[in-house]
Amino acid sequence: MPALPSFTLASDDVADGGRLADRFTGVHDNISPELHWSGFPQETRSFVVSCFDPDAPTPAGWWHWTVQDLDVSVTSLPQGAGQSDLTLEGAAFHAANDAGTHAWFGPYPPAGDGEHRYVFAVLALDVETLGLDDEASPTSVAFASNEHCIARATLTATYSLPGEPGAAPYLKEAQ
Repeated sequence: MPALPSFTLASDDVADGGRLADRFTGVHDNISPELHWSGFPQETRSFVVSCFDPDAPTPAGWWHWTVQDLDVSVTSLPQGAGQSDLTLEGAAFHAANDAGTHAWFGPYPPAGDGEHRYVFAVLALDVETLGLDDEASPTSVAFASNEHCIARATLTATYSLPGEPGAAPYLKEAQ
């Protein structure tokens, strides 16, 4: 990723470098965690919020969550905000995650695959909208964001499932 100024991303539910609680995973309750941010540039006009697993057993990682066109006045997402677009303020909406749902799809790594990192990111953008629709993939949102990103905040947590490799499917039906 290109070098950018940073700002602060924190959570009442997730500690940077800590393990995600089971309730936030696709294995259990599939609830998106609370996030809040501050210290972004004054020129910020909107935000993109995402969660990405770079350790997924695919060549391109796994997108768990992408919210685009989040108004600059919104500096937090409450626990459960990833349930649907109806829980988001203003014009913000979800891109389909790699499980195919327009919502949060919590971590569900393969059993025995070791610790996976889940990178939560908030991108401060210099535009009010990326001009994408809800058919845009998370990768498309990330690509479009690169041109307009003026600062980035990240928080990384981990999660794993015990067992022998291949003992549990990576995907389960979206709830």
